[in-house]
Amino acid sequence: MESKTPIDKAIELLGGVSATARLFGVTPWAVSKWRQRVPAERCIDIEKATKGAVRCEELRPDVDWAFLRSTRRRP
Repeated sequence: MESKTPIDKAIELLGGVSATARLFGVTPWAVSKWRQRVPAERCIDIEKATKGAVRCEELRPDVDWAFLRSTRRRP
């Protein structure tokens, strides 16, 4: 059995491609393209929407999330 990619897990947790697209205000096509590479600017939103079940580090291991988290402004 093939395990799910992190983005597939997120999409499933968020209710499917269409529901994920509505949540983020993008088209279902855009969400489908995320299966190739999730835009780094969407990773934090996905992590929040999945309540941490899918982390930025899983979605984009090539990004230095520790650095970005330490420099991110707090509201």
